[in-house]
Amino acid sequence: MRFVLDNSVTMRWFFGDGKPHELAYAGRVLDAMREAQALVPVTWGLEVANVVAKAEEKAVVTEARSGAFLEMLDEVDIEVDEATFKQSLSDTLQLARRYKLSAYDASYLELALRLGLDLATLDEDLQRAAKKAGVKKF
Repeated sequence: MRFVLDNSVTMRWFFGDGKPHELAYAGRVLDAMREAQALVPVTWGLEVANVVAKAEEKAVVTEARSGAFLEMLDEVDIEVDEATFKQSLSDTLQLARRYKLSAYDASYLELALRLGLDLATLDEDLQRAAKKAGVKKF
């Protein structure tokens, strides 16, 4: 089984914060990754790096904590979709316009649509757009 993994879920693993139902959902997604493969757009790594760097800068986490989190990410099955770049100025841009999403969020939706996969996300705007576009929540 494969699905698209949004950074909003990944960051729940990192920070361990949020509403109880969000944490439970993020935990279920992580548990599912024992048997499922997550796909991410090429920008996912930059999004993760940006959040980690900002959290360290604000002293929310230590570099050691970030390192442990990044090691954990290395141990789960996450595949980077190299075709995201080719879609960025066409389908992704159109989805961003249509659903009033950031191009980053639209890239997750585009990937799910293109490959016919469910989307694991906690982002409310992205959830609404996915529902309208006919993409199921993982």
